[in-house]
Amino acid sequence: MKLFKYYPIKRDISIDMRKLFYTIRNLAVLITLCVALPLSGCKKYVLVSPSTTTVLGTAVYASDATAIAVLNGLYSQMIRLGPSNEGSICSLSFFTELSGDEFTLLNTVTNSTQLAYYQNNLGVNGTGAFWANFYNYIYTCNAAIEGLNAATGLTPAVQQQLLGEAKFLRAFYYFYLVNLYGDVPLALTSDYTKNVVLARTPKDQVYQQIVSDLTDAEGLLYDGYLQANLILPYTATTAERVRPNKYAAAALLARVYLYTNKYAEAITQASIVINNSTYYALTPLNNVYLKNSKEAIWQLQPINAGVNTPDAQFFIYPTTAGPTTSNPVFLSNALLGAFEPGDQRKINGNWVNSVTIGTTTYTYPFKYKIYLNNTSVTTASALTEYEMVLRLGEQYLIRSEAETQQNQLTQAIADLNAIRSRAGLIGTTATTQQQLLAAILHERQVELFSESGHRWFDLKRTGNVNAVMGSGGATALKGGSWTPTQALYPIQDILRDPQLTQNPGY
Repeated sequence: MKLFKYYPIKRDISIDMRKLFYTIRNLAVLITLCVALPLSGCKKYVLVSPSTTTVLGTAVYASDATAIAVLNGLYSQMIRLGPSNEGSICSLSFFTELSGDEFTLLNTVTNSTQLAYYQNNLGVNGTGAFWANFYNYIYTCNAAIEGLNAATGLTPAVQQQLLGEAKFLRAFYYFYLVNLYGDVPLALTSDYTKNVVLARTPKDQVYQQIVSDLTDAEGLLYDGYLQANLILPYTATTAERVRPNKYAAAALLARVYLYTNKYAEAITQASIVINNSTYYALTPLNNVYLKNSKEAIWQLQPINAGVNTPDAQFFIYPTTAGPTTSNPVFLSNALLGAFEPGDQRKINGNWVNSVTIGTTTYTYPFKYKIYLNNTSVTTASALTEYEMVLRLGEQYLIRSEAETQQNQLTQAIADLNAIRSRAGLIGTTATTQQQLLAAILHERQVELFSESGHRWFDLKRTGNVNAVMGSGGATALKGGSWTPTQALYPIQDILRDPQLTQNPGY
């Protein structure tokens, strides 16, 4: 008896990710259910049944099509749920920024989870959805790495690419876990008997594994951008930037090295991306978030009919209305005040837009501009924007900061000014190392706002979180009270696993 029905994949050079998702939709759903459903009844990754791994290992990695579907299933999960779904990838742009100083939450919101993030009060109402969901994804990656390493019937080039993607994604999820929670269990197998006894691993050791995975991925992944179904030969590349390539691994590795104070290595990895002018270039502001823009290093292609990006649906207000419980945030005065006069990111409806209701003006992120397409749209060719995960602008700021830390101030100023020039600003007036570090942190605030938690993580890693959130700061303005331990989120359902310890303060 066959566990999976085979769905032939059209060998058409023009095939896109959306068509592939529809072609193997039932297969991908079945694989995803095999991976995820055993976890949905409990919050802990370590409680996965051993039978799941056996089924995946013996059936899914027997052919290219089913092996590809495992990774495609992860990409579809990453884009399927929007920012309001706590624990989704897109929700990093909402919940983590609620914790910081970028957003103001509508004062009529009664959602206890949103209020808890906003008022830095997660010890009462935190749900732990990031923890549960990201470990679900890691389980899929671990099972994929094991299955791919053991597979004997796959096309070698496809096997290598998928293994690189699985390692890249595992590193991606662990990066966010350590930045949200600090020390976390380092699960590198799908064997529940090992995972059930895991305690929290020191953050530095988790980062070592992240670097190891990304280094492996950089060597395994293809240089260019591949078709969604990994058509061979690999000369059949695509304009779609929805499968991670070696430069996506280098970009994430550059960020990891910056976060771990390995500045020379951060410069090297960021330069690998920046210097590849064939694929990447800074683009005009309103071209950055278009699908397949030259700024994009890795994007997620929409899979829900009619929707360009979940961010646009969540952050943009309908033209005749302001914030509602469905679109409950607007940009904070702290963020709006950080933009310099003449900054094109803020004015002319470029990356910021507003709606006036009565005498009140609400200002919202406008990086993505397409609120909703015709709901009958089911092909990627009709879409104009993709969700951005990694982009070139961040790499310039990573390299600038790392160069500053290495006292390479001339190079650091040039990289910083590349971003400022695109925004219509004059060159930085900073000249000393400390002035430049402050200028780069400021530039990150106005360049990377409402994107994947950058501001929240920046405040913590640079040691500024207490000054910004503390006494008389952002938390008080949001109606909460701040203690330094709130910089890390609490681990919910801690009683389910006696091996785990709670973060201080909870």
